[in-house]
Amino acid sequence: MKQTTEPPVNRMYKSRIFAMLYQEKKELLDLYNAISGKHYEHQSTYSPNLPLRNLFYISDLYSGMTKNSNLYGTKLVEIPAPQFVIFYNGIKEMPDRTVLRLSDAYSVKDEHPALELAAVMLNINRGHNEKLKELCKSLKDYSEYTARVREYANIMPISEAVEQAICECIQEGILAGFLTQNRAEAKQVSIYEYDEEKHMRQEREASWEEGWTTGRMELLKELIQKKLSKGMSVSEIAIELEEEEALISELIQELEK
Repeated sequence: MKQTTEPPVNRMYKSRIFAMLYQEKKELLDLYNAISGKHYEHQSTYSPNLPLRNLFYISDLYSGMTKNSNLYGTKLVEIPAPQFVIFYNGIKEMPDRTVLRLSDAYSVKDEHPALELAAVMLNINRGHNEKLKELCKSLKDYSEYTARVREYANIMPISEAVEQAICECIQEGILAGFLTQNRAEAKQVSIYEYDEEKHMRQEREASWEEGWTTGRMELLKELIQKKLSKGMSVSEIAIELEEEEALISELIQELEK
């Protein structure tokens, strides 16, 4: 069996490039200052369920903060006021700033919901929120690095694309220290992230195609049923609908089940 000295890719969230980068206290402090101390999450794909996830996160945090407090007493237990920021760098085009609300998920809408949570999603892709990225070099560098990986992956294998992006970024002082120190792991994680992103995109496309095909077959069945009720033969229906006789016969059999 071939041995490898490269570290295995941990597929948990903590091993994403973004999280790896901001494990460093200095980089995290720069990011914290740039966004004025708001609670943040990184998201590579858009999801309307982010406010609900943030509600779960902050509930866990508050639970931990107050575990030794007397919540049944008469003294008010103070808690910090949260603000939620999501850094988005997915491939779907999004505006610079989007406000996502928990109330959007409510099945019954209320003008003044009793429980609300608003999260601000900031697009950090290349060409978006440049003023914010000027306040935090690591965020700007991360945006440029991921943009190059995607760009090169369109014209070469992903492993070569990541290697070229890493080499260029180190030479140009883009995440140079981070990529030099964590080169092997950063390369593997970048490859995994791109493959995961590509897989999710293909899954969505396959789901759409499957739904389109299913819908088309159901429509054909309805049309065939109408033609049969008019006494038309299989051959006549095939000509009328411009379909193969074999397909028409197969769908008629399904209708007769």
